[in-house]
Amino acid sequence: MSKLSTDDRKEISGKEYAFPEERKEPLEDAAHVRNAIARFNQVEGVSEAEKDAAWKRIQAAAKRFGVEVEESSRSELKAAHRKK
Repeated sequence: MSKLSTDDRKEISGKEYAFPEERKEPLEDAAHVRNAIARFNQVEGVSEAEKDAAWKRIQAAAKRFGVEVEESSRSELKAAHRKK
């Protein structure tokens, strides 16, 4: 996964973030999508509605980039990461 500089992040459209208002978790390629999934439960300062919307954006990006997502909902993601 390529590291994004501050300038790179500014150039990414808000629509390409899992959390566009906060500009958290970019979804610009497969590696960033996998990272957004792995870090999903670490994002703070967002509402449950924002988390639901972010999960939908992550799922759409995963499909677009061919990333397999085992969890069908974010509640499954939370449970899967607690087991590890």
